Amino acid sequence: MKKYAVLTSGGDAPGMNAAIRSVVRTGLSKGWEMYGVRNGYAGLIAGNFLPLGPRDVGGIMQKGGTILGSARSLEFKTIEGQRKAIRALNSAGIEGLFVIGGNGSQTGSYMLTKLNFPVVGIASTIDNDLFGSEITIGVDTALNVALEAVDRLKVTASSHQRAFLLEVMGRDCGYLALMTALAGGAEAVIIPEVQINPDDVADLLMKAYEKGKAHAIVIVAEGAEYNAEKLSAYYKKHQERLGFDLRVAIIGHIQRGGTPSAYDRILASRLGSGAVEAMARGETGVLVGWVQSRIKTTPLETVVNSKKEIDRSLVELARILD
Repeated sequence: MKKYAVLTSGGDAPGMNAAIRSVVRTGLSKGWEMYGVRNGYAGLIAGNFLPLGPRDVGGIMQKGGTILGSARSLEFKTIEGQRKAIRALNSAGIEGLFVIGGNGSQTGSYMLTKLNFPVVGIASTIDNDLFGSEITIGVDTALNVALEAVDRLKVTASSHQRAFLLEVMGRDCGYLALMTALAGGAEAVIIPEVQINPDDVADLLMKAYEKGKAHAIVIVAEGAEYNAEKLSAYYKKHQERLGFDLRVAIIGHIQRGGTPSAYDRILASRLGSGAVEAMARGETGVLVGWVQSRIKTTPLETVVNSKKEIDRSLVELARILD
């Protein structure tokens, strides 16, 4: 009987458990033995495998985080660490591996494929910065958490006629910030992909007040040159010249937790099943993602050597609709 394993790696994302469930149950439907790897690549090196049956993944789809856990592994970044991982897989009789995660995780997947071990990646990161998938597992939930924060801040901001900076996650990708600004009706958005100086942002806020708005919301991506902390310090220093101050809200890891949305559960279920089907037909060394409303595979080599770009037309739309 064929044996396959699944691991989660990197930052957790709402919907990872739904992906685990899908991989395990689809694999079992093919008569495979399925295993989970505890604690990501660190657990892989240690050979920390556990058998997973259909009931072991029951009742997990609605849970945030990952039941398998995730841990950073400096050792896995070395060629010796990667060889240890493959030795552990071979010793357990495991013939292929499914990796649920983002950029760093899929870089690890690619390293294993270069050593001729069959791997299929599954696109999962709230940052939505992974090449090979238009939307990744966890993004929808994280976006809705950020949007709820905007809606709540608007109430307070209007009551006190105040401006707020809301910093959202995304590392070096501005997708979450841009979509939050569009959906939340923010007056300005600051993302790594578009350079803007603090005085330009101040002008946008002043124009909002001139239009008669009782509040102003600026969405800031954590990876922007001027993140919330730097902007707040700048405005505090130049408060007399600019004529106003700002309050700062950083929701951070709150975006990662909580119950995954219906969209993330369905996306995870489809990508997990698609990954098993890819492995079954011998298509390995690929990432399974969502492109043009269908499941698509992209070579891991292409994924790790490509940068995902945001849609610049949406930046202009956010400006028009402020």
